[in-house]
Amino acid sequence: MTSAAGAVPLLPPSPQAPVTGQPGAGDRGEGRHCWVRDPPDSPGIWPGLLVEWRQRDGAWQGRVAYTVRGPHGPALVETWLPAARLEPR
Repeated sequence: MTSAAGAVPLLPPSPQAPVTGQPGAGDRGEGRHCWVRDPPDSPGIWPGLLVEWRQRDGAWQGRVAYTVRGPHGPALVETWLPAARLEPR
């Protein structure tokens, strides 16, 4: 699967994976580096850390932490984003 820009998004867990209480995004429960593409209020591509996956209304979302330029320097953002906005790094 490719995004509109032609980049390959991160792959969420298999459909058989438990939706609640699952470990982090990495193979052993650790986070995974990713690119966050055009998050709300911060257009552009930002380096991030994918912490975990969840499935809501049939669509996968990744919980990510990333920094953006804020009015007083870097600002840390932690949020759930659609899988299509996350790419491997």
